[in-house]
Amino acid sequence: MGSIPTASTKSQRAHSSVTANDSAAVLFDFGGTLDADGLPWKERVFRLFREEGAVVARERFDPSFYAADDALVGAIPATSSFQETVARLVTGVAVLLELPDRSIADRVTRRFLGDALTTIAGNVPLLSELARRYRLGIVSNFYGNLTRVCDDAGIRSFFGALVDSAEVGWTKPDPRIFQRALGALGVSASAATFIGDSLPRDMAGARAVGMRHIWLAGAEPSADGPCCRGDRQIRSLRELEAILL
Repeated sequence: MGSIPTASTKSQRAHSSVTANDSAAVLFDFGGTLDADGLPWKERVFRLFREEGAVVARERFDPSFYAADDALVGAIPATSSFQETVARLVTGVAVLLELPDRSIADRVTRRFLGDALTTIAGNVPLLSELARRYRLGIVSNFYGNLTRVCDDAGIRSFFGALVDSAEVGWTKPDPRIFQRALGALGVSASAATFIGDSLPRDMAGARAVGMRHIWLAGAEPSADGPCCRGDRQIRSLRELEAILL
């Protein structure tokens, strides 16, 4: 009889390098992952405000973004579109910053949405290929309208599970939100791989349930390293072709 795997052994397996034969399911974060290569919404909105002439210090911008973001959670209808969601978020930030030129918010909204949809469209061929081989899901800290947003982005049909934190009442890295997605897909944590851009939410959460994880670190150099020794780290989702296909 073979030795019984210890908790340490199981953890090491969950953190080991991912190959195409390891997984039956692949799960993604949404914001900063599927709609951008490792650049979270806060950073994108900050940069667009600056590019449109609203030069605001981080000390003012960050609290305003977090407040506007929190105000949307569970407060917008499940039918709210991607455009409406971004517009409400960006307008909320602009109001809290007391910007005299309100047209800046409109321009930031248009550019943010355009960039996001362009990135998502570029990821559609990858998602299509992955969907032929794996069960796919999304686990996102979102506002309650993730399904509508994925419909608007043209990617809803690829995913067998869409888990929105505002709908289920748990936010990443709570293990329960990951387990909800795994249950919906009918796979175990050991048979799934998670891809996300956040170390404390995506990588730590996946690690906690024993799921393999790939960190979408983005194109810009980061002082942070992967959460586990031997973790895969990518700069673009397109790198998943060589890993999972």
